[in-house]
Amino acid sequence: MSGPDFHYPHRRAVRHRRKPLRRRRGVGSNLWLTPVMAVAFVVSLATFQRVPTITGILPAPVAELFAGGEGGAARDALSARFGFCHSGSGSNCVVDGDTFWFAGEKYRIADIDTPETHPARCAEEAALGEAATGRLQLWLNDGAFTLEQADRDTDRYGRKLRIVTRGGMSVGSVLIDEGLARPWEGRRRPWC
Repeated sequence: MSGPDFHYPHRRAVRHRRKPLRRRRGVGSNLWLTPVMAVAFVVSLATFQRVPTITGILPAPVAELFAGGEGGAARDALSARFGFCHSGSGSNCVVDGDTFWFAGEKYRIADIDTPETHPARCAEEAALGEAATGRLQLWLNDGAFTLEQADRDTDRYGRKLRIVTRGGMSVGSVLIDEGLARPWEGRRRPWC
């Protein structure tokens, strides 16, 4: 049973295909990708700088480490635009000379005591308190800062106790040098 009319069903016909011709690209043909990637990298860095907080991205213990807590892996990585708090709570606003809201958390500057503004006990305390509040707002808006761990995590009002620094210098020391605060001694003393 062989011959030209016999067909083997288990064998497939072998077809010879020509391979498609590939065009060779020059070495520099992908160089356009380099500036595109560089621009994308710069844009992503600029976007990261506008993120108001790292705590929204990372779990709290990791964010504290990144923000300069124990170990202080990075310095001055936090920033936002601060206004004044007109109600009891807020986001990125200054309450008074030693208290502010940042990324949904209320912070108390741990190393200073400033005059009260809500309510002030005398006209002199009111004037100093307003000056300290304004100065803290200017300082916070002046650039990136770090929230460093204090001896306790929170005060009796639930505010996070932190030492706020920029370039290793505490905002508390700035306010003290300008006569708008005094060092924290463990309790408040009257300003009148």
